[in-house]
Amino acid sequence: MSGVISVVEEMRVALEKALVEALGKAVEAGEIPPVELPDFVVEVPREREHGDFATNLAMLLPKQARMAPRKIAEALTQNLPRSTRWLERVEVAGPGFINFILDPRWVLESVPLAVNRQSDYGRVQLGKNKEVQVEFVSANPTGLLHMGNARGAALGDSIAAILEFAGWQVTREYYINDAGNQVENFALSVEARYFELLGREGEVPEGGYHGQDIIDTARRYIEEHGDKLLNVDRRTRLDTLAQYALDEKIGGIKKALADFGVNYDVWFSEQSLHDSGKVDGALQRLRERGFLYELEGALWFKASAFGLEKDEVVVRKNGIPTYYAADIAYHMDKFDRGFDRVINIWGADHHGHVARMKGAIKALGYDPDALQVLLMQLVRLFSGGEIVRMSKRTGQFVTLEELVDEVGLDAARYFFIMRSADSHLDFDLDLARTQSNDNPVYYVQYAHARICSIFRQLAEQGRGVPGADAVNIELLREEAELALARRLADFPEEVALAARQLAPHRIARYVHEVAGLLHSFYNVHRVITDDLELTNARLLLMEATRMVLRNALTLLGVRAPEKM
Repeated sequence: MSGVISVVEEMRVALEKALVEALGKAVEAGEIPPVELPDFVVEVPREREHGDFATNLAMLLPKQARMAPRKIAEALTQNLPRSTRWLERVEVAGPGFINFILDPRWVLESVPLAVNRQSDYGRVQLGKNKEVQVEFVSANPTGLLHMGNARGAALGDSIAAILEFAGWQVTREYYINDAGNQVENFALSVEARYFELLGREGEVPEGGYHGQDIIDTARRYIEEHGDKLLNVDRRTRLDTLAQYALDEKIGGIKKALADFGVNYDVWFSEQSLHDSGKVDGALQRLRERGFLYELEGALWFKASAFGLEKDEVVVRKNGIPTYYAADIAYHMDKFDRGFDRVINIWGADHHGHVARMKGAIKALGYDPDALQVLLMQLVRLFSGGEIVRMSKRTGQFVTLEELVDEVGLDAARYFFIMRSADSHLDFDLDLARTQSNDNPVYYVQYAHARICSIFRQLAEQGRGVPGADAVNIELLREEAELALARRLADFPEEVALAARQLAPHRIARYVHEVAGLLHSFYNVHRVITDDLELTNARLLLMEATRMVLRNALTLLGVRAPEKM
């Protein structure tokens, strides 16, 4: 077992080798004409009645062999080496699929493997240490984080953790939108509240910010600095208030995300793109490559050259670059920093921007497929069967901090992750608060705590979990034991699929299934019995299950408690 990271992968490779050998023998015996080996797969079928593994090899050979696929499948099965480990029988199904049925005990090797690898069990090497950047949340620093931001935070952080576990070098990045018109309106809004609090008339501009948090910011500035900005020139006042408010808001965002278990490697300022000349540099590169032109005093990007309906303005008539120009420069900077792959998590309302961004990346000379954009649907918050639209505290949207205060970090993270990003999410506050098996995160955490309680009971007897080498694992013969071991064997495959699909909800679904199998076993079978050898085997199964639960929950940013 040394070097093996997945029992399922080891079995798949063994069956692939057996099929190649079978094809060689069938050709040698004249049962199949000489053919080139196609790119076939051996996979775990969705329906278990189709066996433990299945292959499409026979379905890929009829054209070459000029034989019916079922005849090819029969020839392959007759020539399979009988020494293939754990292979119980082979069936030809439908037009020519080959199903492999294994001795149920083949999955038991996953138990000592999980125990020996501990926190590394489930790791795979898909990424081969290539560098990937995951940019997520990136909310305007003009207010508090809301439910949509919270979903993006949970998704982005879990995707980053899964990619790390799958062999990528990951950088988590937040893009601070601290430039442009929204910052000017932000400054004007704070100025209006500053005037009002000092007894002067103030007016929040059209497109400005009306939240209570803006009033609070202006009040804090006055508490710290008094009225010294009343008699300075307006530009100085606006710049001073904007910087104060941005620093405060960004600090609040950092704290809220850190309290949510999300910590970034890079906080990237949009303003820095302008200050460093990177926006001008990106436009110059596009100009040199022939994708910019002037029309009616503005500078345009030839987006239509990349399949888009119309070209896009990148510099307005007044000489000010658009947000799109800054975004192009930001993505050029990402690739110039050496990332092999760039992943953005955006709200679904940004879907129209995906093609524009990919077109710009191609125009800059990069591979547009190196950018992946995950579009995230809306969240609706429910309490008492009613949609919660407003925060009791701010009178506006419910904030990330309020949500965590209400349901706790673990429930918030898990609930945001348990549905795929492209599906709408109804977040049930009442369910998230429930301490029962109806609450999915409680159900999973309780499984981990249950195992820990067994180990505490064992410690009270002066005993511990035996080493994997000292246990006869084949004493695990009950259906519930084998079903649990089978699902533990799947963990590395689930990690690989979640990484490929950028789908942390797969891990949430998987860990819930493992918890269910643990509860089913526990409700029927005792772990600590009068039979010492059977007890040791079951203890090893419990330790393997504990490790899988803990590792999976860690990928989701959820705690694995020892007591509940």
